[in-house]
Amino acid sequence: MKVATAAYPLDFLQSWAQYEDKIDAWVTKAADAGADLLVFPEYGAMELATLSGEAVARDLQESLQAVSDRLRDADALHGRLAAAHGVHIVAASGPAITENGPVNRARLVAPSGAIGVQDKQIMTRFERDAWGVVGGGPLQVFDTNIGKLGILICYDAEFPLLGRALADCDVVLVPSCTETLAGYWRVRIGAMARALENQCVTVMSSIVGDAQWSEAVDISTGMGGIFGPPDIGFPPSGVLAEGLLNDAGWTYAQVDLKAIAQVRRDGRVLGRQHWTEQNGRDGRAPIVELR
Repeated sequence: MKVATAAYPLDFLQSWAQYEDKIDAWVTKAADAGADLLVFPEYGAMELATLSGEAVARDLQESLQAVSDRLRDADALHGRLAAAHGVHIVAASGPAITENGPVNRARLVAPSGAIGVQDKQIMTRFERDAWGVVGGGPLQVFDTNIGKLGILICYDAEFPLLGRALADCDVVLVPSCTETLAGYWRVRIGAMARALENQCVTVMSSIVGDAQWSEAVDISTGMGGIFGPPDIGFPPSGVLAEGLLNDAGWTYAQVDLKAIAQVRRDGRVLGRQHWTEQNGRDGRAPIVELR
């Protein structure tokens, strides 16, 4: 399959129609390029808060509710586009208000209209301390017509046990939003490490550019990237494709599910199989005095 991953700029929207036109244009461009799977970034849905006015968009708490109120309509839009173009779409994540508090929620939309929901598991310091966003529902493996897919939202990709929970996935999707270049590289290194450990492909999307109307996503640094294990059937660097830093647009790569199956079965290393040899270790080596 062909994967498209976004370096996506946020807009201050004047109307819902402007948002529809924007998403339509992005999806159409990727579909016309032959993409089967489109991945939008973490917190890309925050631009929906601008439809409630600048004061709401600037307010951390009010913006959470404003975006949550629009997610159902956004999902319907993505569903129509997925069906029209015959593609799978990871809609840009955004806050969804639940009985336990606001969660950071991505949605995987199939051409059939089916929608899978994946919440972020582990919150960054800003999300938990300043914004009050909480961890949501458990990780899931989505069995689709284009393979088994999983989603690790941004910071989640930095945790190997979360990645291991998705070891049955062919492709792990990593929607991200990172303010600094260091933040971008933390998530990218995590995404590449998960591809190495699980002998799979990971797909990282990013918000790019400034959105001074929001304290949450005011500055973003990143680019699209698609990564695999540096082993047989994949580039020696593990990088199938990468965009240009802070350059808005799609990055594309062909993903061969047979190559994933082959490297898992008979790669030069078999890290996915050998993972269980770590069992029984609590992760901390004993301290041995040597003076």
